[in-house]
Amino acid sequence: LPERSFFIGKYQMPICARCLGVIIGYITSIILLIFNFHINIYISLLFIFITLLDWSLQFFNILISNNFRRLITGILGGIGIINTIYFIIIQITEIF
Repeated sequence: LPERSFFIGKYQMPICARCLGVIIGYITSIILLIFNFHINIYISLLFIFITLLDWSLQFFNILISNNFRRLITGILGGIGIINTIYFIIIQITEIF
């Protein structure tokens, strides 16, 4: 939807602002993990919750979100997802 996407000049980006944020969050988180910087699991889950909350408020027409908020919550969600996956993998490898 045009109202949920960023434009570069007159060209609409092919993904929404939140999805762009999630991709940026994934890339940021992977780069941070390469340098051995990870976020506490509770903070990661909080980041995911914030993204879910923003999406839910918009989905149920409680609060209209804007592209900047979608981008920021998407970045937080992307960081939270990658760090949660990292935490799960570390926990599994410690078992074996």
